[in-house]
Order: sequence, then C-alpha cells, then structure tokens
Amino acid sequence: MRVGKRVERVRHRAAGGLLVLALLVTTACQGSDAPSGSGGKTGKNKAAAAQVSITPANGATKVRPDGAVVVKVTGGRLDTVSVKAGKKNVPGTFNAERTEWRSSWTLSPSTKHSVTATAKNPDGIAAQGTSGFKTLTPSQTISTSLDWILESNRGKKYGVGMPIILNFSRAVFNKEAVEKALEVKAQKPVEGAWRWVGDQQVVYRPKTYWRANQKVRLTAHLSGVRAAKNVYALKDFNRTFQIGRSRISKVNLKTHKMTVKIDGKKARTVPISAGNGSTLEYTTTSGVHLTMEKGNPVRMIAPGRKKGDPGYYDELIGYAVRISNSGEYLHQTAGDYYCLGRANCSHGCVRQPAKDAIWFYRTVQPGDVVDITGSRRKLSWDNGWSFWQMPWKTWKKGSALS
Repeated sequence: MRVGKRVERVRHRAAGGLLVLALLVTTACQGSDAPSGSGGKTGKNKAAAAQVSITPANGATKVRPDGAVVVKVTGGRLDTVSVKAGKKNVPGTFNAERTEWRSSWTLSPSTKHSVTATAKNPDGIAAQGTSGFKTLTPSQTISTSLDWILESNRGKKYGVGMPIILNFSRAVFNKEAVEKALEVKAQKPVEGAWRWVGDQQVVYRPKTYWRANQKVRLTAHLSGVRAAKNVYALKDFNRTFQIGRSRISKVNLKTHKMTVKIDGKKARTVPISAGNGSTLEYTTTSGVHLTMEKGNPVRMIAPGRKKGDPGYYDELIGYAVRISNSGEYLHQTAGDYYCLGRANCSHGCVRQPAKDAIWFYRTVQPGDVVDITGSRRKLSWDNGWSFWQMPWKTWKKGSALS
C-alpha cells in the first residue's frame, strides 16, 4: 500500500509538470509578435540602424562657400543637427519628413566648420554623424555699402518713400545669387522687389509706400556668396531703418501752392514759385520726387554757364532740401518775393517763404514724398531717388529672380 501511494504521487507530479509545460508553450506562441522590452522587434525583425551622411565630407578642405551643408539620414529621422562656423551657429531647416537638413545660406569663407547630427531608427535606437571641413580662401573679394545718404542718416527716421540702395565694390555678374541673399523684413509688410541699376548697384522699393511708424530690417546674407568668377563676399551686411511719420507734399506748379500732409492730415499750405521754364533746365520736373540730402546754406551755380553769361548765377541759398540729381531743391527764396504763390520765377527749384522753408527743412526726413505736377518736363526714374516714377510691373522686371 505504501508503494502504491508513492506511485500515485509521482504520477500526479508528472501530470502537473506536463500541464505547466503546455501553459508555457501556449504563452510563448501568443507573445511572438509583441515588442521587446527595449522597444525594438525581437530576433530578425529588429529595425536596421539609421545611417547619417554629411556633405561636405569630413576632412574636406578648400570647400566652395557658395554650397550648402546637407545632412541626410536613411532608415530613420533626424533628431538634432548642429553646424558651427568657428563659434558661430549656422542656421538651416529640416524637410517635412525630417530626413534631410540643409543650411539656409552660403558659408563663411576661410573658416573651419563642424557638423554634429543625431538620428533615430523606428525602434528609437540613436545614431550619430560628424564632419569637419574648411572653406576656401577667396583670391578676390567684393564688399557692400549702403547709399551714403541713407548711411549718413543712420539712427534717424526715414520717409515712407525711402528706397534701400546697396552698392558693390566691383561688378556683380551672378546677380541671382546675390539677390537671393538679400532679405527685407518690415513690421508692417508690403510687397517689394529689388531692381539692378547697372552691375554695381541694386535698389529695393515696395509696390506702395511703406506704412508709417515701423522698423524695416535689411539682412544681406552675403558671406560666401559668389558674385563673379572667383569673387566672393566675406561678410554679411545688416541695417535697420526706422520709418517715421508719413509726410507727403503735393506741389502744383500751375496754382503755385504746396500742400503738406502728415499722416494723412493737412499740416501746411505753402505759396511757392518754381522753374520759369525759359529753358528745359530751368523747368521744374513733374513727378514723384523724394527728399534726399539737405544743407544750410547750399552753394548753387548755374549749370553749363560761365560768369558773365546770360542767366549765370552763383549764390548761397538757405534751408535747401535736395529732391533730384539735376539740381532741384526746395529752399528759402532768395528774392523775388512777389512771385511766391503767383508765378514761376526760379531756375528750376521750388522756392518758399522763409518761415515755411525753415519749417520744412527742420521737419523733413530723407525719403519723404514730394509729388510735383504742372510742367511739361517729366522726372526720369533714375534722377536721384525718383524710383517711384517707374511703373511697378516694369520695376519688377529689373530683378534677377523670376
């Protein structure tokens, strides 16, 4: 009997062991498609590691700065990208899938660059790529400057007609590349465009006048831009302009009056006398002028005449504000007071009474609008800052960008 009971207990244990084994086998079958504790797939179903590639390649030298840094990943998504030109961060953007990062602008010449990028595969396993390279040292360079009148008023306020005029130290042949690097941002945006005036100057103006009382920022991302064969810019160029109140003066040569509106409200009506029209050069031009530089006094000499010739003059004129490159000013009258408000008696300038000329001189901003009507002589679009004379559709055709 003792032997029999022992056999029964052994059989019972054996049967229990078979049951446990069956349960273990069943559990393993049910869990074969579940993710592993590390977040990846088990066995041969694990995702491949992400692969990061960087251009320019590590160790490259004499890299052309007008290229871009490009970081790509296969088998995953980019997590972080850090590019430095020396100690300066290089900006860039990811594509929508976050499989590519590209630098936004050209690269600094003669500079060591370092790139570090991280990515993750679908299982969250991290991968990293690095590169270090140096851009070439240009054999020829080009520099940029702002129009001297704009630069001389730096920190002051400008009128709503203000153009942005950039000059280059040598001819630009890759105009498209240069223009792509020019970024204009206004607090109160309006449509605008650049136009090339020859090979060494480019001008920006909006479609309509700037909105008053705002900042306009020019960022010229020119460092590394290839302006011509083997010619590169070395530095970026940045300026901020403060647009002041809207000052628009309407000058009617037939009624001999000027009306000045500030922020849309009439501020002053001034009796004036303009060019007498005896010759073309003594005829005030009709069109949209902009105020430029000013002086008190300004020496004015008859163009194309010698002392003793008919119509010759050489005078110091007070409170003079220049509005074109052909010698036109708004200024205090130097006599002929009876002409003010009655007749055109000047040599082409717009004369004002002393008190009005002083007020205009003291309150004017470079880039204020002076719209003159009533003469047969039309203002040329390139006579000073007279860029508003060109129709907008024509202006845009002067851009290097389609």
